[in-house]
Amino acid sequence: MPGIKRKALLMIIASLTVQHAFAAVALDRTRIIYDGSQKTISLNITNQNKDLPFLAQSWIENEQGEKIKGPLISLPPVQRIEPGAKSMVKLQSMPDVRTLPQDRESLYYFNLREIPPRSDKANVLQIALQTRVKLFYRPDSIKPKQNIDDTFQKITLTRDGNFWQLNNDTPYYFTIVNVDSKKSETPNPKFTSQMVNPLTHSRINIDGPSLGTHPVLTYINDFGARPMLTFSCAGNECHVIADNENK
Repeated sequence: MPGIKRKALLMIIASLTVQHAFAAVALDRTRIIYDGSQKTISLNITNQNKDLPFLAQSWIENEQGEKIKGPLISLPPVQRIEPGAKSMVKLQSMPDVRTLPQDRESLYYFNLREIPPRSDKANVLQIALQTRVKLFYRPDSIKPKQNIDDTFQKITLTRDGNFWQLNNDTPYYFTIVNVDSKKSETPNPKFTSQMVNPLTHSRINIDGPSLGTHPVLTYINDFGARPMLTFSCAGNECHVIADNENK
């Protein structure tokens, strides 16, 4: 009897097939920088499914993960994209955007959810996949006059007990994805990525002595690339080594 029940269960599971295992609606970037000098910016989205149309639903959340209706909105909130077709989502600033801090970036999250067409087959499990990326509102007053990677050269480290504290004296969010004692493309298993808010400091969540006297931080820049910063430490202070000294 137990064997019969087990066989029946397996048959039920086998009859439930996942129609879409991978995201059909794709966004053209992994992070968004909203230039405060613009009233709107456009994001490109694509229905990568060549056979079926999909609905694309978009919205913006604040730093606490709550849906918002301003100071930034996403338009249209829902749209249909034909098989293999491309479309756009526009992010628009509302009048209350002027209430945001003008001396630093503000953090939001852009969400894009695909809604598959209703299946005409029985026992089909449909999954609506969702993309969520960081959205940084950058006021025009802090628009970098040079490459933002040059601005991050100002970041310093100071001793904090048995750890290093990162001092982000820039007006931009700084996302660290790897920390090591030397330049390496291999992720350090002891480190968990972290983001340091603008004009603040934060302890790096890894044992300080393990990084030696020339820690290397890998971060994500505006374009999704992963540059590295090499520091030189003397006593309780570490400063970025200039690019020409790194070569």
